[in-house]
Amino acid sequence: MIKLSQPIISEEEIQAVSEVLRTGMLVQGKYVAEFEESLKAYMNVQHVVAVSSGTAALHIALAALNIGEGDAVFVPGFTFPATANVVEIQKARTVLVDVDAKTYNMDPDKLEEAIKNYSEKEKPKAIIVVHEFGAPANMTRIMEIANKFNLFVVEDAACALGAKWNGQHVGTFGDIGCFSWHPRKAITTGEGGAVVTNNEALSYKMNLLRNHGIERNEDGSMDFVLPGFNYRLTEFQAVLGIHQLKHFDSWVQKRSELVDYYYELLKNCSNIQLPEKIEGHAWQTLMVVLDTSINRNDCIQKLKNKGIEANLGAHSLIDLNYYKSKYSADNQILNISTNLFKQGLALPLSPVLEKSEITNISKEIKLLIR
Repeated sequence: MIKLSQPIISEEEIQAVSEVLRTGMLVQGKYVAEFEESLKAYMNVQHVVAVSSGTAALHIALAALNIGEGDAVFVPGFTFPATANVVEIQKARTVLVDVDAKTYNMDPDKLEEAIKNYSEKEKPKAIIVVHEFGAPANMTRIMEIANKFNLFVVEDAACALGAKWNGQHVGTFGDIGCFSWHPRKAITTGEGGAVVTNNEALSYKMNLLRNHGIERNEDGSMDFVLPGFNYRLTEFQAVLGIHQLKHFDSWVQKRSELVDYYYELLKNCSNIQLPEKIEGHAWQTLMVVLDTSINRNDCIQKLKNKGIEANLGAHSLIDLNYYKSKYSADNQILNISTNLFKQGLALPLSPVLEKSEITNISKEIKLLIR
């Protein structure tokens, strides 16, 4: 089976994890601190707080910004549900914004329109912008809009480590950036994530929030200064991240080369729309969009029968039962998000994928859609 995504874990990394396990020091120690320092240097950001998942990163970000009941948060309509779920967990209101059909990212024009036309009782407080599949969102426009309406910006960069907008790492534009190290991400620690910020006060608060609200005093004693979470990263996860980050730039380059090869083979297929190639794209996932005459789910099954794993890309939140039932009164019509959800096809992509495998994948896709 040609896998949709394949994590790369070397024997050296397995040995390093084994050595950590033998020490008995397993949670949030020197390796977590070293991983955070490595990420700070890589992204040129002042503060990094490693956490237990990408969802934990999003949750801590909203909690640190005091987003809660009575607030409204603008979220792209096409994303993994965790992006909006944390808004709901904080008892704020989710306001869905449609995305661009070619980049799959939040459409800045529609965002500004949604803010201007917003009329619910909750007060607009923040924007969560997703860099979908590693494609950098238009942070120039989004930050302009945020500043115009005095809104916080949280960047959901779960899929976008290494992605850049105008040469700057995504996740470092807004108030807080959130990353994931899930096995389908470009580097993995099994589960895991991180929040990044250039704001010292936010960093201090997020450090408290990830570890029960514990503040340690100079004399070694500790106090619980706020109600926090248990969102710590383990030492053996961190050592994986340290090793993987050393190879990461070469993996991004390999992903870009493989995507170029996909484009070469599929660019003339009239029933397939390829995503826009944005400068700075990290290509965590390659999702194409099939013509509405083609049954996407049928294609997934037929590719599986040929030994090729494919899947949907992300979800249209307004088409999921929870958001449909809760926000149906908003009369939200997100046509592009819905179409991407129904017709989007994520294709195998990882640094270990061979061009010969892409040739086979492309051949089978062409047979299905002719």
